[in-house]
Amino acid sequence: MRVELLAPAGDLERLKVAIDYGADAVYIGYQVLSLRANAINFTYDEIKEAVKYVHDRNKKIYVTVNIVLHDKELSIIDENVKKLSQIGVDALIISDPAIFKYAKKYNMEIHLSTQASTMNYKTAEFFKKQGVKRVVLARECKKEDIKAIIDTGIDVETFIHGAMCAGISGRCVMSNIFTNRDANRGGCSQICRWDFELLDKNFNNITANMPFTFCSKDLSMLKYIEDMIKIGIKSFKIEGRMRSSYYLATVISIYRKVIDNCLKHDKKEAYNIKDKQILDNCSNRDSVPQFYNGIYDKTCSYYNGRIEVSNQDFLGVVLDYDKKNKLATIEQRNYFKKGDLVEIFSSNSENMEFIIDKIYDENNNLIDIVRHPKQIVQVYINKNVKKGDFMRKKRN
Repeated sequence: MRVELLAPAGDLERLKVAIDYGADAVYIGYQVLSLRANAINFTYDEIKEAVKYVHDRNKKIYVTVNIVLHDKELSIIDENVKKLSQIGVDALIISDPAIFKYAKKYNMEIHLSTQASTMNYKTAEFFKKQGVKRVVLARECKKEDIKAIIDTGIDVETFIHGAMCAGISGRCVMSNIFTNRDANRGGCSQICRWDFELLDKNFNNITANMPFTFCSKDLSMLKYIEDMIKIGIKSFKIEGRMRSSYYLATVISIYRKVIDNCLKHDKKEAYNIKDKQILDNCSNRDSVPQFYNGIYDKTCSYYNGRIEVSNQDFLGVVLDYDKKNKLATIEQRNYFKKGDLVEIFSSNSENMEFIIDKIYDENNNLIDIVRHPKQIVQVYINKNVKKGDFMRKKRN
């Protein structure tokens, strides 16, 4: 059974990275009727270009129209759904049933958004009768819940990696209360990640040096991919329309490899602790399986403070390669130096590791350290690399 690896894309550049690094499909936000108000989101013309890029590579593209509607938006639904259907979008990801009518009118495939918080088979049966082809399950589903929903015959999509929400799959009003930004209309200010003081009944601070937070750890299902394939999940979804190209390339390439190995029944390579370490180094929060295995306890969230360290493994992006002199032009992202063990990873070749030997600055002077933000340097690499490849630390 072919399993879809579905990746996010915040703009055209990241969409191309997602497809090139192994995603079977991408989901994007439309500037109209989409959550993630802080994301760039796609214009209509950009979606046309994205559809062509994706379809030329025999992949699929889904557009989120998952905002919780108010009456004032009802008048613009028909026009915008029609436009999306005309350019060949493969499906709409919808949370508000008011949009179903228009998707059906223009023969658009309907995927029920995770914002609908589907957690039981009766709900899945109901939406299947309304014409929903696929349901994106709430992240809070256990394995048994997922199996029961799959048995209804509806296609199931589940999240396998990324940020979690302290509310039920995004249904949270804390942001509204604290900042007047509506989380269900794309404006979440992530109150769950704030630090708070705890007060006793006399309003005395009892948190001492450890502030309270109810921030969830991230989701990572790498260890359970084989099991999730066996129970019949059709699509594995990565969270993160606001994530960087490097993050997407790293996460997608790891899951692509693991999924393919599972499908080939290569148990030795189906789950590799080194892959998990690469994913961990790519993020700034701990990750756990969350609800899938039925063990949801204090280990799944932070309560007494946390340290979020920005990723330091991402060293640079390849801008060009001089085959004659074997010099790669690199735009720096993090500090690196002569003698470092590094790795180049690419969308169309095996990862290549090497020890940095020679570094030249913009004036062709030999240097030992690269430490200025986005500094342009040339690094001696004895094998071909290409524009857009990424360089990262290689950890033993």
